[in-house]
Amino acid sequence: MSDKTVVSTTDAPPPMPVFSQGVRKGNILQVSGQGSVDPASGDFVFHGDVKAQTTRVLQNIEAILKAGGASIDDVVMLRVYLTERDNFAAMNEAYADFVSTRTPSGVLPSRTTVFTGLPLPDMLVEIDALAVLS
Repeated sequence: MSDKTVVSTTDAPPPMPVFSQGVRKGNILQVSGQGSVDPASGDFVFHGDVKAQTTRVLQNIEAILKAGGASIDDVVMLRVYLTERDNFAAMNEAYADFVSTRTPSGVLPSRTTVFTGLPLPDMLVEIDALAVLS
């Protein structure tokens, strides 16, 4: 059995002290849910703009995947959490633009979208990722 290792990068926002940005065990890499936080400033960005928030969130996920030796093309599952059903189309547009350009294999990840409350009032979207590396 392989050991679990923490995956961490300064190219994504630091996690709260109770969890890791990502955890890798063997060829499996789980990225914790990411919000629209700029890693350079540590500030929450794009208040009220779900498309821009979605892109920032996916950039954060991509940075953590890279730190763990993976890419978006290695992702088998993305879970999307939205606060408002009315934001689905805009989130989906940003998501499709981002993910489709980063999956040269042509196999898009599986996805679940859930409508729920999120930790910060201005947070419109949170996404986590599960990748399997070869």
